[in-house]
Amino acid sequence: MIFPIVLYGDPVLKKKASEVAENDDSVKEFVESMYETMYAAQGVGLAAPQVGESLRVFVIDTTPMEDEEEAGIKQAFINPVMLEELGEEWAFEEGCLSIPGVRADVNRKPQIKIEYFDENWELQEETFDGMKARVIQHEYDHIEGKLFTDYLTPFKKRLLKGKLANISKGKTDAEYRVKIPR
Repeated sequence: MIFPIVLYGDPVLKKKASEVAENDDSVKEFVESMYETMYAAQGVGLAAPQVGESLRVFVIDTTPMEDEEEAGIKQAFINPVMLEELGEEWAFEEGCLSIPGVRADVNRKPQIKIEYFDENWELQEETFDGMKARVIQHEYDHIEGKLFTDYLTPFKKRLLKGKLANISKGKTDAEYRVKIPR
């Protein structure tokens, strides 16, 4: 099932998400629908709040971003806990399915260690780096009630004020697409 994606301005996007009851078997079906929704929207990550569910669940599939140096991964994260974020921050232009047409440089740490349950309720603890770490951090922010726009400078936020207001009113046509200057 493909879910509608919640847009900027919806309160669910700014709320810290609740944990999923452990061993809840309905999460498998929910995760599959999240993947379907993410692929239909041509994304590489999707968090439950983006489909209107305030749950600590997100999925990623970075295979469209893979290159010779870094293979992609497809993974569901249930009730994740960020254990560490390491290294010197680096900037990369990010976008978000809930904020269509807006992209901006966001600084993030290059390596993370995260604990989570997979869709089979098996506890995992893994370290990720590079683009995988960045995508995970972006989606993890969603379940913490944070958006990538929260990292922008006050100047860049002012530049986006009208665009974000239009998105929250449901205006997502190409005429409203803007790119933030660096």
